[in-house]
Amino acid sequence: MLGSMSTPDPGLFGPGSVTWRVAEDPSGFLGGVRSLFLSALHPLAMAGVAQFSAYRSDPWGRLARTGQYLATVTFGTTEEARRAGDQVRAIHDRLAGIEPESGRPFRVGDPDLVRWVHCSEVDSFLSAYERCGGRLGPGDADAYVAEQVRSAELVGLDPATVPASRAALDDYFAQVLPELRATAEAHRVARFLLVPPVPAPLLPAGTFLGATAFGLLPRWARGLYGPPLSLTANPVADLPAGLAGRMVRSAVLLLPAPVRTSPTRRAAERRLSPAA
Repeated sequence: MLGSMSTPDPGLFGPGSVTWRVAEDPSGFLGGVRSLFLSALHPLAMAGVAQFSAYRSDPWGRLARTGQYLATVTFGTTEEARRAGDQVRAIHDRLAGIEPESGRPFRVGDPDLVRWVHCSEVDSFLSAYERCGGRLGPGDADAYVAEQVRSAELVGLDPATVPASRAALDDYFAQVLPELRATAEAHRVARFLLVPPVPAPLLPAGTFLGATAFGLLPRWARGLYGPPLSLTANPVADLPAGLAGRMVRSAVLLLPAPVRTSPTRRAAERRLSPAA
């Protein structure tokens, strides 16, 4: 139910949720890039991105729009989150295409593809948070996955079909694994993320962040990319990726809170303040 003047609307999650804690953590950028590497491994989902996304022509604009959507769903009012979800559904429902390597038709709004993207994001943000040093108490990981079912409903998924625990999320990936492979488009995305379109002086940092995010993927996902990236599927590669992620998170935490806190979260805190 929407909040009234006497009872401010906390939105879908609220400040006591694991979602708020994970979403505003500095590991979020690495989690977001990890989710792009992971979601690209579904050929039909990847075809949808390649054919209907502006990630190559307007990468920063697309990143900003995605970030604003996630911030609105996480920290906005219930009505703002619902409107954002409705807009995404309206776009998805009118897009369809053909996956070029297999010739298979697809609809961007197909629940199977929407579920794949949702699970890739949930797993990535949660895993990056944990691997980069974020603290999870007993039951927090399951609580986060269960909370995220609400965001899945926004984009039209039946909550009964969405993993609601970490074990269910792991089972989902095991079930969908036979459908996954790294297409030519997936390799283009990987190159794009590892050698991002930034000014030359910033390229080493961009490549470092991309490589760290890739290293945070599960070993089976790294292996699907094939050589040379599949070399990182060795368990030995887990340690440096985790250490690099912790270093990035620690560096961002040195920034003043007002600098690293999103405007959307600050607006939510003002909305929920007793003095508001």
